[in-house]
Amino acid sequence: MYNYPVVIIGAGPAGLSAAIEAASAGAKVLVIDENDKPGGQLFKQIHKFFGSREHKAGIRGIRIGNTLLEETAKLNIDVWLNAEVCSIDPHKTLWVVKDKATSTYVKAEKIILATGATENAVHFPGWTLPGVMGAGAAQTMINIHRVLPGKNVLMLGSGNVGVIVSYQLMQAGADVAAIVEAAPQLGGYGVHTAKVCRAGVPFYTSHTIARAMGVDHVEAAELVQLDAQWNPMPGTEKTIAVDTICLATGLTPLVELAWIAGCQFTFIPQLGGHLPIHNEFMETTAPGIYVAGDISGIEEASTAMEEGRLAGISAAAALGYYDKTTSATLVKQAWNRLDALRCGEFGETRKISKDRLVALGKEH
Repeated sequence: MYNYPVVIIGAGPAGLSAAIEAASAGAKVLVIDENDKPGGQLFKQIHKFFGSREHKAGIRGIRIGNTLLEETAKLNIDVWLNAEVCSIDPHKTLWVVKDKATSTYVKAEKIILATGATENAVHFPGWTLPGVMGAGAAQTMINIHRVLPGKNVLMLGSGNVGVIVSYQLMQAGADVAAIVEAAPQLGGYGVHTAKVCRAGVPFYTSHTIARAMGVDHVEAAELVQLDAQWNPMPGTEKTIAVDTICLATGLTPLVELAWIAGCQFTFIPQLGGHLPIHNEFMETTAPGIYVAGDISGIEEASTAMEEGRLAGISAAAALGYYDKTTSATLVKQAWNRLDALRCGEFGETRKISKDRLVALGKEH
């Protein structure tokens, strides 16, 4: 049995940021991740971040990830990789399976769940053919493993993930045949969308994939136009020859461990679905269990890091590593940074911040 004041599940941007804050306060911290490398999504993100200087604006995700890992090493934070947390009991004891072979138990005083999210799939005839994959999977292949998933790619979804991964696929040597969007308008930031548009990639709004075509792999995709009620319009089908179809159709928070731990949930479609209710310190309804990053609602990596910092500060304060005045100041600073990230063009509160009130256990 291992004992740690703070155990963090997930070594992505939220988890590492939480670990750094808790360890900086003086807590002994363990980070557990099922992957063989820490850093999560950051090492796939070769594009530069937006925001302010304190939000790492102008810095590529991979560099931010390396910085977090360097800070983790300096603070002597323990990191277990290839380790899966299979359960959390009411006494905050975690059952961990390491390297898919060895079971061990860890007793924590505080737990921070930074488990991230999973890609959403879209069902259409042929969606199980080799060559149909999540956009994040394609991004992992090109940016981490240096493997091109295909030569001619169709992207479904025009949000930031869709347009960013499309551009990175082109940088890696693939041709992006088109970006398809079911909504009547594009969803990504203009700066990302414009780069893809300038490269000559066509966009099909109010369209979706009717079917993927091929014998033992994707050979083409049939598109169909959608009417104002999102119904396919017969006679509008068109076929595009591609060998890869990428799905950038949103994310769903990975909340299984929060369910197991007995956290209460709310449902907010705009933030990804079922979310653990948490307070302004990121603590859930299960005392001593905190959330940060995509498990608390789908947003950007910059927001995930700030939530991780907030959770780490809060857990450390609850353990007595900060006095009330210091912890209140640090929490306020973290919320100021979060609010800045969630502001609109003219400083107005975005809808996503209003949705957060429900996740925080408050009414609109």
